[in-house]
Amino acid sequence: MIIAGMQKLSLVDYPGHLSLVVFLQGCNFKCDYCHNPDLISYVKKFDLSEKKFFEYLAGRKKMVEGVVVTGGEPTIHKDLPAFLKKIRKAGFKVKLDTNGSFPRLLEQLLREGILDYIAMDIKTAFSKYSRVTSEVDIAHKVIESISLILFSTTPYEFRTTCVPGIVNAEDFMEIGEKVKNAKRYCLHQFQNQLTYNKDFQKIKPYSKKEFKKFRDILEGFVETVDIRGLVGKTGDMPFNGEWKN
Repeated sequence: MIIAGMQKLSLVDYPGHLSLVVFLQGCNFKCDYCHNPDLISYVKKFDLSEKKFFEYLAGRKKMVEGVVVTGGEPTIHKDLPAFLKKIRKAGFKVKLDTNGSFPRLLEQLLREGILDYIAMDIKTAFSKYSRVTSEVDIAHKVIESISLILFSTTPYEFRTTCVPGIVNAEDFMEIGEKVKNAKRYCLHQFQNQLTYNKDFQKIKPYSKKEFKKFRDILEGFVETVDIRGLVGKTGDMPFNGEWKN
């Protein structure tokens, strides 16, 4: 497994649990607004071996309950199932962050009961997916992953980073139809400090008013809608968790 690094303690990345976050190298998407651009390349840039990771993890049993496996995109790695099983064998719950582009691997993980929680990103309306991700003919795979998660018994959330020019109110109407009756959807504020395409650092994040509009739309389709990361001049909602490394 190509491990890029880890966050030793997180209070927000795994709902209801103290967790350690491990970042895997490589992603099949090239989203301009990505806040972890160093993790997109498949080339190993960091020096953290799997052996060192598990040695460290063994000493954290009294500190954390779960491990969040994120990226990059974890499901690009064929050895992911074995890696996750090893984490569970060490006595930790497993949360997976994924973009949903590899439904067959996701189906395997769900079928084998390896996952305790899933957070799946939905980037934008499915009609715009190829343009946003730079992956051709990808939307149907993402939609299939949504269906797998909805029909599974594994706790989950769907989430979208709300980037102006990438996703809007009309897009959430299209998204809502595909996630109908989902238990939880999370809207994340876009952070423009670090992005794959530096032009996106000039984009002003959505306001609290726009987030309320997005939430109102999704509440017509799903049970619960959370708003995360909306702070400062864009609004006064509390910081409730944002992807970070």
